[in-house]
Amino acid sequence: MPMIVQVLRRALEADIGPVLVACGDAAIAEAVDAAGGQAVMTDPDHPSGSDRVHEALGLFDPDGRYDTVVNIQGDLPTIDPAVIAAVLDPFDTADVDITTLAVEITEDRERTDPNVVKAVIALSGDNARIGRALYFSRATVPAAAAGPHYHHIGLYGFRRDALDRFVALPPGRLEVLERLEQLRALEAGMRIDVALVDTVPLGVDTPADLDRARAMLASGSS
Repeated sequence: MPMIVQVLRRALEADIGPVLVACGDAAIAEAVDAAGGQAVMTDPDHPSGSDRVHEALGLFDPDGRYDTVVNIQGDLPTIDPAVIAAVLDPFDTADVDITTLAVEITEDRERTDPNVVKAVIALSGDNARIGRALYFSRATVPAAAAGPHYHHIGLYGFRRDALDRFVALPPGRLEVLERLEQLRALEAGMRIDVALVDTVPLGVDTPADLDRARAMLASGSS
């Protein structure tokens, strides 16, 4: 089964609304259609997933019936549907523009790995599960060795007007330095809140990742 179809099924199981697959490639759209999903063809040259989602949303819902949208990357075939749904929780606060997810880091190697993006979150107490994002970095932040440090998961929810604003913004200085798109929103004064979840979904970036994902799917784990 194509990886994008696995992600599609997980998104449908989250049961948070209609699921579209924004495609820049006809072969992906054909796989989605064959699986009974809804594909939306978009410009193949979009600079980011956010731009692609923005175009797809406009094509699907030109009348603005939906006021929030969730951007799920297509390389997360084992993601838990409950993790997808959790990205909507911070929207209970009215002035939140964008939402995302993070997991507390427990392995020391992740604290210093530049491929693990760290989220700096202002939590209201020890048991809080939602907090405001202050910064994102590939460095070890906060600097205190004991942490806590949080592994950012690149799954986002947008209020529709916030997505409109975000894609119209030029790349920010910090965004370019860190190579992290979400910093564009923070630099522009937009509010991002983070929901804590318990597991980091496996992103498939290498053949070894793909083998691991296949094994997880075969065993029924996520």
